[in-house]
Amino acid sequence: MSYILSIKELINTLTQAKDLLVELFEKRKSFLYKYDDAAEVLSEDKIDVLINKHILRRNGPYIEIDDQYQQFFEQVLEVNEEINTSYINENIQQVKQYISFYLQENNDHRRYTYLKQIKASLRKIGRITLRNVIDLNRNIENTFKTEPNYTIKIAKLEAFDEKRRTVYILIEQTERLASDEEIIFFTTALDEELKQVVALLRSQLTESRHNLIETQKQIIEYLNQVKHQSSIQEKIKQIKYLKDQFELKAKTNLAHLLQQKNDLVFESRPSYPLKLSLEYLHTDEGRIQIEKVFAKIKQGKKATMQVAEVLASKDLLPQTEDEVFIDLEQLKRGFAASGRHLHNFIMDYNYPRPVSYAEKITIFCQMVSVYEQELNIKDVYQKDEIVEYAMVVNK
Repeated sequence: MSYILSIKELINTLTQAKDLLVELFEKRKSFLYKYDDAAEVLSEDKIDVLINKHILRRNGPYIEIDDQYQQFFEQVLEVNEEINTSYINENIQQVKQYISFYLQENNDHRRYTYLKQIKASLRKIGRITLRNVIDLNRNIENTFKTEPNYTIKIAKLEAFDEKRRTVYILIEQTERLASDEEIIFFTTALDEELKQVVALLRSQLTESRHNLIETQKQIIEYLNQVKHQSSIQEKIKQIKYLKDQFELKAKTNLAHLLQQKNDLVFESRPSYPLKLSLEYLHTDEGRIQIEKVFAKIKQGKKATMQVAEVLASKDLLPQTEDEVFIDLEQLKRGFAASGRHLHNFIMDYNYPRPVSYAEKITIFCQMVSVYEQELNIKDVYQKDEIVEYAMVVNK
């Protein structure tokens, strides 16, 4: 194992591998990027160097960016979905500590060093707080829309609500820090940049607080909807169980309730034909309507059956034609034992006859349609040279 010894070495190493790192970062959520695919983008000796320097990590046939570098890229690009409240609290404590050092220090140079660290921590607090609120709202919406399990969905929403309360408390702590607790420092540290940093911080905290108020309303609404849907689902399960046990009429009054319903949802919509006047039919618009009706009537007529030609004697002889069919059930068993994703498995499968690319895509769609309940269709997409496809793995 080797390590990065200088910032110059780090920048040069990342620059040489920029194409592979970009591709790996874009596919970081699929967890299915193979070492052989990486070797097509970058030479194997350079990939091994990245692995030895802990920039990449290999897991069997797969390869991915190391957690340390992936978190760095996500934080810089602001695409990290984790709600990190401890980082805000850590910066608040650092500000308090640096302010204490600043007030006790007599050397101007060291006082300036502490002031610089205070401004950096305040900028981090405002930026991270606002980013956490944005990520929190996005995660809440994604959980409500995509999580299929009602119990897990409720637990996640309640956990996000707890995160919201924590962020709100940290916002209040930061505001007290800048207004009351360290008022001596902020009134004595005559620095124009510090004033701008504090003004920007207060603006970010105000925006975050307003967003959190809307977040609280959204969480309450989502939780109410999920619990209502969950209760309806449980009732439907109970009704189905009683129906399967042939006890529905004996143990419920469902039939009586349905008899009292007079809903018109399933009744056909009545139509009221309107006779057109002779004056209207003589106009150009009337002629167009007549032509449309005539075209429909003409289309409804049955075509005259053509008499087939007399069959020759050789056409009456029995003929056989052998055709090799693709057994989808056998494909499914092989796919379940392969541990691969469906598209890759179908493209590399050893078929009993030559199969074209278009037919393989058809087989992929048939597998997803027939065995949908036994497959895990992820909301992650990849693309080969022709089509874009969803990642499908075995449950």
